[in-house]
Amino acid sequence: MKFIRPYAPYLLSLLRLVIGLLLFAHGVAKYLNFPSSPMANASPTSLFGVAGILELAGGALLLIGLFTRPVAFILSGMTAVAYFYAHFPRSFFPILNGGEAAILFCFALLYLAAAGGGPLSVDEMLRLSDSEPEKAS
Repeated sequence: MKFIRPYAPYLLSLLRLVIGLLLFAHGVAKYLNFPSSPMANASPTSLFGVAGILELAGGALLLIGLFTRPVAFILSGMTAVAYFYAHFPRSFFPILNGGEAAILFCFALLYLAAAGGGPLSVDEMLRLSDSEPEKAS
C-alpha cells in the first residue's frame, strides 16, 4: 500500500487527535455531564474521578499536541490500570469483560508516547521554532 505511505506522519497526527477527542469526551461526561450519562458527577477523590481529571486535561493536551509523549505515557498507564481494576476481574477474556477499548487506548497511547504527536501538533511547531537560526538585524 505504497500510495498511503506519504501520509503516515499526518495519520499519526490524526490518530493523536482522535484519541485526544475520545479521552476528552470521557472527562467531559464525568465532570460536565455532557452528554448525560451514568459516568456523571465523578468525585475527584475517587479513582474514577482522578481518571476523569486525567482524561479531561490529558485529552485536551493530546487534542492540540502539547507534551504529547509524557501525556500519552501517563494516560497509557491510566488505561492499563482501568483495564485491570474495572475489567479484568470480570473475566480473563477482553471480549467477555468489556475491556477492548481500554486495551486499545493503552497500546495506542503507548505508541503515541514513543512516536510523538506528528507534524500537526504544537510540539512540532515548538520544535521547529527552536531549530530556526536567529536572524541578525
